[in-house]
Amino acid sequence: MPDRAPQPVERQLPTEESRDLVALVRDIVQREIAPHAAEQEDAGRFPREVFSLLSESGLLGLPYDSEFGGGDQPYEVYLQVLEELAAARLTVGLGVSVHSLACHALAGYGTKQQQADHLPAMLGGGLLGAYCLSEPAAGSDAASLRTKAVRDGDDWVITGTKAWITHGGVADFYTVLARTGAEGSRGITAFLVPGDAEGLSAAAPEKKMGMKGSPTAQLHFDGVRVPDSSRIGEEGQGFAIALSALDSGRLGIAACAIGVAQAALDEAVAYATGRRQFGRPIADFQGLRFMLADMATQIEAGRALYLSAARLRDAGRPFSKEAAMAKLFCTDAAMKVTTDAVQVLGGYGYTADFPVERLMREAKVLQIVEGTNQIQRMVVARHLAGPETR
Repeated sequence: MPDRAPQPVERQLPTEESRDLVALVRDIVQREIAPHAAEQEDAGRFPREVFSLLSESGLLGLPYDSEFGGGDQPYEVYLQVLEELAAARLTVGLGVSVHSLACHALAGYGTKQQQADHLPAMLGGGLLGAYCLSEPAAGSDAASLRTKAVRDGDDWVITGTKAWITHGGVADFYTVLARTGAEGSRGITAFLVPGDAEGLSAAAPEKKMGMKGSPTAQLHFDGVRVPDSSRIGEEGQGFAIALSALDSGRLGIAACAIGVAQAALDEAVAYATGRRQFGRPIADFQGLRFMLADMATQIEAGRALYLSAARLRDAGRPFSKEAAMAKLFCTDAAMKVTTDAVQVLGGYGYTADFPVERLMREAKVLQIVEGTNQIQRMVVARHLAGPETR
């Protein structure tokens, strides 16, 4: 029915290299990702071969140093790549964001030797990572995590359970936050754990309302032994490392949300200009025209917000508040835009014959992951009014 092909987003990119990079991503999307997205999501199929292709193409390490196989790209470019990937399939866009999150601790806090030993394979050697912070009883209150790492000679022995782990059971390495000291945030340390470590196992993937192709699972650490050389940063520094990673990761979620919203808008515009009722396209009716205008405005505002935060990060300036604002606004916008897209398509929007119902289901999780939007509001408020009194 739609007779109007969506136009690519006009992006503000800083260099000719970054423009070529986005062109490469769009080519991969059109050839390898978009044609199979609906079918594979419906089947719950994880596209490992797509992540291998992205790694071979230099797209899994974009914001990291080229010395270790990264792409040396600023965050404002990396995030726009994420947006393009998420618009085609959120399983892929969010997967790249999670992989980048898993690399953050080692890239930012590891020793030169650790970086030389591990980063080339992590950034461009075909490996896929996951990030292990949340637990069954420690979600928003991550500082209360119970997974323990106990020193045993030159090794650490990790015991406990992590929950809601994207790529759980399929990742090649895990960045794991575990308690090595007293209660609270100062007793947590970060470790790099290989995916095939003895004593490490994954539960069956969660049965989710969306993103069915992306495995989310509990991980069980049953006396997993790693050498002290796998410890990242100092003992007790892990929570600070985790918060630093999440500031950047929240921008990744914001970009993915705008990608999902943009895909929904494209579908809504195509349908509204092709569907005829009462002798003319339904896009001629003011109620729908205003709805499309509001959807587009929310997307542009969200894109501007996440790019503004990214440019602060690229300039080495504080961006925690802006990252929380971007994650909050962009994911709420994605939920609203995808819901409106279903409404524009009417009964067809509620069927699996059109992608907007899938996009609506996927948008919901973005309001939850990497800090719920209620947590984002707390972060912003603390920057404005100081910490809460107790």
